[in-house]
Amino acid sequence: MKINPCADNILIESVKSEEKTKSGIILPDSASKERPEQGKVIATGPGKKNKQGQVIPVSVKAGDKVLFSKYGPNEIKVDGKEYLIAKEDDILAIIEE
Repeated sequence: MKINPCADNILIESVKSEEKTKSGIILPDSASKERPEQGKVIATGPGKKNKQGQVIPVSVKAGDKVLFSKYGPNEIKVDGKEYLIAKEDDILAIIEE
């Protein structure tokens, strides 16, 4: 199934990361019940319309790794896989490596 976000919505796949304690013990992501704050953009909507009816495109694109507010995105499940849908305002930064 293909998901096409509307307006300024962004489909994000959360990035699972392992954390390491000071003593070197690796904690898998499942050990923490916290929501992720990083993810990979899968798809974006065309953008939000301004008062004149012009579409303002979103500032991220598919493939970008982004940092987003912890409780901003909504969780969805499609074909057994979990995704997040966020408004463009919930995206805090693009992570460049």
